[in-house]
Amino acid sequence: MLPPFIIDQIRKREEEESRPTQQPRVEMPLPHHLPVEPQSQVEPQSQEEESDRGVVVIDLCGRRLPGT
Repeated sequence: MLPPFIIDQIRKREEEESRPTQQPRVEMPLPHHLPVEPQSQVEPQSQEEESDRGVVVIDLCGRRLPGT
């Protein structure tokens, strides 16, 4: 059997690990009122044109693909 002080130390460590750690948060000031964007009067010609937005790929690792 373990001595009581060691059991207390283990219990304290377990309690500390179970507590959520608070990490600092970055708070950005938000404007009190959000600007209203005017709605465009032009409607898309078809559903297909509206959904054709394209794809943007951003490589954050700086790796190059073979052949480029």
